[in-house]
Amino acid sequence: MLDYIIVGLGLSGLAFVDKIANENKSYVVFEDFTQKSSRVAGGLCNPLVLKRFTVAWQANEQMKIAVPFYQKIQNKIGKDVVLDLPILRRFNSVEEQNTWFEACDKPILNDFLYPELIRNSNEALDIPFHYGRVKHTRKIDLAILLSSYLEDLDQKGNLIKDSFEHDKLLHHNECVEYKNIKAKHIVFCEGFGVHKNPFFNYLPIYGNKGEYIIIKSERLQLKEILKSSVFIIPVADDLYKVGATYNNKDISDNPTNSAKEELVNKLKKVIKVPFEVVDQVSGIRPAVKDRRPILGTHPSYKNIHILNGMGSRGILAAPVMARALYNHIEKKYQLPVEVSLHRFDKAFELSENK
Repeated sequence: MLDYIIVGLGLSGLAFVDKIANENKSYVVFEDFTQKSSRVAGGLCNPLVLKRFTVAWQANEQMKIAVPFYQKIQNKIGKDVVLDLPILRRFNSVEEQNTWFEACDKPILNDFLYPELIRNSNEALDIPFHYGRVKHTRKIDLAILLSSYLEDLDQKGNLIKDSFEHDKLLHHNECVEYKNIKAKHIVFCEGFGVHKNPFFNYLPIYGNKGEYIIIKSERLQLKEILKSSVFIIPVADDLYKVGATYNNKDISDNPTNSAKEELVNKLKKVIKVPFEVVDQVSGIRPAVKDRRPILGTHPSYKNIHILNGMGSRGILAAPVMARALYNHIEKKYQLPVEVSLHRFDKAFELSENK
């Protein structure tokens, strides 16, 4: 009998699998590659909400765990996926500059913000009111990270490349059984795919579609991450990822022309040199209305669990939440109320009474 079945290997699944592997637990991972939000995300390990110059929820604590986590994974797979790239915030007015300086004086923020204005020296950019610089940020190459980790799992015999058929899952007192596999626990890390999961589809996880365009510009020569109305993220060889959009109405898989036009129009307000759109990607983020992850054990089945709802800050949240869920399952630690799935027990009761 295995210790765990894991369904889904985006950021949440990777973080949980790495935790149980480090604890010498036996496991198998199911992945069908239908959920793309982790693979197409910008990959920013950024603690701040730069629209309002505030710290994201628990970002300070999460950064302390997330950065060493990805550096350890980098060493494990033997590929450079953690890049030290500062974020430059483009100011739109003198008022924004003043708000930045006010934020720098706050104890919770002063470790992340440089208190000086940075003048623009890149003639390819329109920066009328200078920059602010964010410290301690990283860019994680999620595509390489996830593909390399999956390849390692495949080589070890821990990966099953197949869709998970929820109606084939049997739950017993001390284990779960799926086809010919028995395990003490199963953890669903399906992202937005959870809406097809009969055990957890009562949870209010909705789709928030994010799209990026990939541009090529030989004259841009941008070495940092630039935040204006969109992020401009250096990739390689004069390529940049630009985005992202937020759309909770469209949950289709395919990129859209409307998103492309939106991003191009925003980009033209910042870039003064020619660029070419060479690609476009999209993914559906698993979002929750209260903007908190959802994790825990099913109200009726003690060996069925979920790790989901990381939203647009999954890079920071996933390693911390994976650790919390593991300790909840193995050590019976109580989960924080703000992330526990039991905050939606009324929704579960309603679904059971239908």
